[in-house]
Amino acid sequence: MPTYTCSSAQGRLSAEQKGRIAGEITRIHAEVTGAPSYFAQVIFSEVTSGDWFMGGVPLAHDHIFVYGHIRSGRAAVDKTRMIKLMADAVGAAANVDSKRAVWVYLNELQPRQMIEFGHVLPEPGDEPAWTAALPEADRDFMQSITGRR
Repeated sequence: MPTYTCSSAQGRLSAEQKGRIAGEITRIHAEVTGAPSYFAQVIFSEVTSGDWFMGGVPLAHDHIFVYGHIRSGRAAVDKTRMIKLMADAVGAAANVDSKRAVWVYLNELQPRQMIEFGHVLPEPGDEPAWTAALPEADRDFMQSITGRR
C-alpha cells in the first residue's frame, strides 16, 4: 500500500534513526488515514557522496528526502497534515531542522491500478471491508507483518 522512500547521504542515518523514522512514518500514516499500520512500508536509500546535487552543485548539508506513494482519494487537509507531521517526526529522529533539511512529497496512485499480496487494492476508507473479504490465509499473513490484528 503506501510506500515511503527515504533518501539521505550514505552513512547519515544510524540503524536506530532509521527504525525511529520508519516507525513514525508508519504511525502517522495510519493515524491520519485510518489504514492499518501493516499496510505501510518504508524503504531507505543511501546516496553516495557526489551523487546528489541540488541547484546543480553537490549537496552540502544533511538533507533527507521522503517520497511517498499513496492511494488517491484522501482529503487535501489530511495529506497536508500528514506531510507536516512526517517532516517534523523525521527531523526529530534524524536530529536535523525539519524546516530546512526534510522534504516530504506525496504522489497519488489509483487504487485499482495497484496489486499487493495478490489482491487489487481498495479505495481509501474501504480497508476494513477489503481485509475482511480476503481469504483467511492472506489476511493472517498481512496482519502478521507487524504482529497486529
